Amino acid sequence: MTTALRAAIARSRDAETHRDPVYSPLRALGRRQLTPIDLLGQSLSTIAPATGMVFIALWMVTHRPGVGGLLAIAGTTAVVVLVALCITQFTRRLAAAGSLYSFVFQGLSARATLTTGAALLLGYLGISISVMSQAAQSLLRIADLLGMHVPGAAPWSVTIGLVAVAVAVITVRGVRFATRAILLVEACSLVLIVALMLGTPAGAGTATTELPDAPLSLMPFLAMLTVLSMAGFESAAFFGPEAKRPLVTVTRTVLISPVVVGVLFVFAAWAALSGHGAVVVGAYFDGTASGASVGVVLAVQAGMTCSWLASTLGCAQAGSRLLYSMGVERVLPSALARVHDRFRTPHVGVLSFTAAGFAGACLYASLAGADSGAFDGVVEIGLVVAYTLVAVASLRFLHRIGEHTVVTRAAALFVSVLGMGLLGYIAVDGTAHGVWVVPATLSAVAASGTVWQYVLRRVRPGSLTTIGAFDSVETGDILPGAGTLVIGADGRRRILPDVPHPGDDARPRDGNPG
Repeated sequence: MTTALRAAIARSRDAETHRDPVYSPLRALGRRQLTPIDLLGQSLSTIAPATGMVFIALWMVTHRPGVGGLLAIAGTTAVVVLVALCITQFTRRLAAAGSLYSFVFQGLSARATLTTGAALLLGYLGISISVMSQAAQSLLRIADLLGMHVPGAAPWSVTIGLVAVAVAVITVRGVRFATRAILLVEACSLVLIVALMLGTPAGAGTATTELPDAPLSLMPFLAMLTVLSMAGFESAAFFGPEAKRPLVTVTRTVLISPVVVGVLFVFAAWAALSGHGAVVVGAYFDGTASGASVGVVLAVQAGMTCSWLASTLGCAQAGSRLLYSMGVERVLPSALARVHDRFRTPHVGVLSFTAAGFAGACLYASLAGADSGAFDGVVEIGLVVAYTLVAVASLRFLHRIGEHTVVTRAAALFVSVLGMGLLGYIAVDGTAHGVWVVPATLSAVAASGTVWQYVLRRVRPGSLTTIGAFDSVETGDILPGAGTLVIGADGRRRILPDVPHPGDDARPRDGNPG
């Protein structure tokens, strides 16, 4: 043991606890507790790949686009991976509970950051509304198969309420409990759906469901369906402060998730084209009327229900962290930053997000005959805006710190241009088809940052200086005696050397070279 190390250990034993310890602004969540498996479970559950596989197979079976459809899905997966690459430029450098909302602040203005926050809230709440209502509907279908027929919107709304309560309880119970529960549920559904597709002989059945023509040409529609089905792949980034080795594990999860799900989607498309997916599609959408046995229909419904429930849990986990981060920064009511004393989860954020999802899902159920394509278009707007802004922010951020590479610059430019082009295309297409809610949503999201900033400047101007909170070093992370962590007048954290103890020097002792 060297003299310097011996002296450092001695100082750490003799060091007194700092009277004014410095804490991370996000420490209340419970730092360094989630494993890579937990993070992967969070991302995969939010995506709900089993449901995406069935819906992609549905369109492939119905319209049979051939190899072009496979290429469209594979190409879209590659684009999503490029988005993930842009996001990882932030995850490898900082951990934040606000995910893309917090990352955009590192490269763009407060106005753009608030726009990203509004877009993320729209996207995740929209997904939650959809999957919560679908989970309840699947449960009612299972009840019908078991002889308990309960038609109408009222039972649907009651079941949505039961799902919302279960989701809230599990999410508040604890992050590790929730992530492992949803990983188990999603894994079971995936195994079941894949096994049914592989186990079904080619041409064993046909899907009787007839779909209306896609609002876009088929290939762009398949691409948009793939993006929507992959929504939430970045949700692991909401758990940076709670992850072990966050700069490494979150980055890997964000990159791996779209690749894994893309492979599953391409498999589903292949299965549909080769005749292996028709039975699963028919069993889910048409039940026994498709010719499938009651056992097969029940198995498919159970697998899809598990996936819907897992996605609902994943959205509640991610959405509550976004609300928590905004509450810490006080751009939303500070009550959202409250954390459960025992479970260390943002219970106010969980209850708020789940309640909003419940209300939206009940409205969705009461308007079940409405155009779901318009609703999906609204959700798509929120997601694409957030992904586009984070790509632009990564371009500016890496330029500012001087760490650009050819790959990162090309990826950010490509995603930025493609995202803006896609937003324009969606708006024009919605206008052409008379779906006015789509261009109206794009206009509202684009203006949200300006309006939000104006309100904060008038009501709570101090919050504009606290945007972008992320997990940072605190006094407990530093070896006692190694220095004192302080926050300077500029808000930056610095480690000041302690006053040396008498007799502590670096001269060798006992013949050690030091």
